[in-house]
Amino acid sequence: MTVQATPVEPFDLVIFGGTGDLAARKLLPALFHRFVDGQIVPGSRIVGVARDALSDEEYRERVREAIGRSAGSAATDHAIDAFLPLVHYRPLDARRDAGWGEFADLLRSDSHRVNVYYLATSPEIFVAICDRLRDHGLNEGAVRVVVEKPIGRDLSSAAAINDAVGRCFAEHQIYRIDHYLGKETVQNLVALRFGNVLFEPLWNAENIDNVQITVAESIGVEWRAAFYDNAGALRDMVQNHLLQLLCLVAMEPPSSLAPDAVRDEKLKVLRSLRRIDESNVTQVSVRGQYRAGAANGGAVPGYLDEIGRGDSRTETFVALKAEVQNWRWAGVPFYLRTGKRLAERVSEIVITFRAIPHSIFDTGTGPIAPNRLVLRLQPDEGVKLWLMNKYPGPGGLRLRRVALDMSFAAAFGVRYPEAYERLLMDVVRGNPTLFMRRDEVEAAWAWTDPILRAWDALGDAPKSYTAGTWGPSAAVALIERDGRNWHEDAH
Repeated sequence: MTVQATPVEPFDLVIFGGTGDLAARKLLPALFHRFVDGQIVPGSRIVGVARDALSDEEYRERVREAIGRSAGSAATDHAIDAFLPLVHYRPLDARRDAGWGEFADLLRSDSHRVNVYYLATSPEIFVAICDRLRDHGLNEGAVRVVVEKPIGRDLSSAAAINDAVGRCFAEHQIYRIDHYLGKETVQNLVALRFGNVLFEPLWNAENIDNVQITVAESIGVEWRAAFYDNAGALRDMVQNHLLQLLCLVAMEPPSSLAPDAVRDEKLKVLRSLRRIDESNVTQVSVRGQYRAGAANGGAVPGYLDEIGRGDSRTETFVALKAEVQNWRWAGVPFYLRTGKRLAERVSEIVITFRAIPHSIFDTGTGPIAPNRLVLRLQPDEGVKLWLMNKYPGPGGLRLRRVALDMSFAAAFGVRYPEAYERLLMDVVRGNPTLFMRRDEVEAAWAWTDPILRAWDALGDAPKSYTAGTWGPSAAVALIERDGRNWHEDAH
């Protein structure tokens, strides 16, 4: 059983970087699932674009293999055979004129349909692609362009990219994608907060002790080594994914779910974050780099071995203590943590409520732990609410913390679309709610840049941690100084 989806009108979706890893692992399987579920109808066209000299049939064979690897049980021969006629290929170089005229004629063959251009390429050629699209008149009408992260590597470069893309497309045509915003649990956070009377009255500094956001990966840098060594965990994960999650937790109730109503509230959060710079960076941040250890059931090399260099100060782990300086959240720490080669793959948001003001129970009943709301983004998406309960049976009153556990798969019995499935269809429908506006991106960089500059000024190497652990011991000290612990007991 799958989630029922309303079909969309036939459209053209062009994937620049159509032979790349993102297209093969995420975009093409996502489009295949939307086709199998009936949301993409025959007559739509999916056009892969890259410099490789491939025919349509050669590209379709690559797509068949990619879907077979990634699409699971839905990838039957019959389903793939039905999907592949939608797939086409055009060899193009963004920096050369050859072939662009014919490509423009292909897309203009039906002027009434939506055209989506997905820039699944390195950021260095975003501008060249957009310039070509503009020069051939492909930026007019029902047109959308999807920009993948990273958008720049600091505020000035992000602004330069936004300026350049903005010269070719209007702001309402630009969809800056962060796939974490398409995850089911992330959207369910909005439903939990604003669709239930239970939580929102408690969603403030008076009732919440701290918030933890963890995005942990058990893998190393793998095929992304060249990119990652020039980026690091702060640029790759914190500036976009973790800050977007923080915004959804901390934002004020929007007046509606209209795109700009939601994004206006997220922007206020970003602009309310306490500045982290040379004056406080050593107290509220930890950066680490993994060394050889054991992960995923076997021995794994250290980061320097993986990138083939004898020295690098690129961080593969970051822990931060952030603060939102407004009335709702004054004094509540937001602990952010992300890293590679950690103990397990898990992404979650943990809301820890304050302890009860007075206990009526004897000490023999056991410790009373604060209530916690845990939203698991991956794997096994779901929600847990940890409560104190009486342990059943005779022998006196004994208390134990237990979880009200809602697994989405078990509760609803459906296959939830992957994040890219939902986001791609939102682009086609013209719904930008789950995409970042320019001012959001630049506000996030404005907060991140001083951290990067402070680390550079200090000149300290990242703290070493063994692969397969939860990061450097300094990250434990960061939160324990405040009398708190990372939420790992329930993993």
